[in-house]
Amino acid sequence: MSILENWQQWKDFLGDRLDQAQDQGMSEKVINDIAYQVGDYLAKEVEPKNEQERILADLWSVATEEEQRAIASMMVKLVQDNGTNK
Repeated sequence: MSILENWQQWKDFLGDRLDQAQDQGMSEKVINDIAYQVGDYLAKEVEPKNEQERILADLWSVATEEEQRAIASMMVKLVQDNGTNK
């Protein structure tokens, strides 16, 4: 099963990557910029695997760049307390 097929596993994966980035001293701005880049890539290149990803993809497709950056920032906040080390 792909990590993208299960919403909780996807959030845990993102939470682990966020923890690593913070442990390495990445600033919130850099993390949010990377989240935007990942979101843009996923929206353009990866077919959503579950309902939550479909909703995010649909929102992303109609959002302005500023709104997309807000979505990416909210995803960072969403996974802040997720991860396998929590």
